Amino acid sequence: MDGTHIPANPPASERSAYRNRKGFLSQNVLGIYDFNLQFVYVLAGWEGSAADSTILEDALRKGFTIPEGTYYLGDAGFALTPTCLTPYRGIRYHLKEWRTHIERDSVTNLYVFQMH
Repeated sequence: MDGTHIPANPPASERSAYRNRKGFLSQNVLGIYDFNLQFVYVLAGWEGSAADSTILEDALRKGFTIPEGTYYLGDAGFALTPTCLTPYRGIRYHLKEWRTHIERDSVTNLYVFQMH
């Protein structure tokens, strides 16, 4: 799951709330997808200044549920919870340090990630 910023053009009276941390006006949209890269939930409409974890809390209040025994992966913008796994804040991760092989399982039709 992740939040993404979509450029927005709100009324002048609301522009400060829509200014994100990078300085441009946007709407923060939460997207949650499964291992088949299919969206299972989208929540749009939040101001660009809203934190990803705040939007996830709103989604949960509005009826989005995380099935028992299921874990979602989030970036550092989300809080570590029993259902949301996030990077350990004490370590800097670099993708070039990880070589990943991705293939689709012919039986389950799910993607399988193998770390090398």
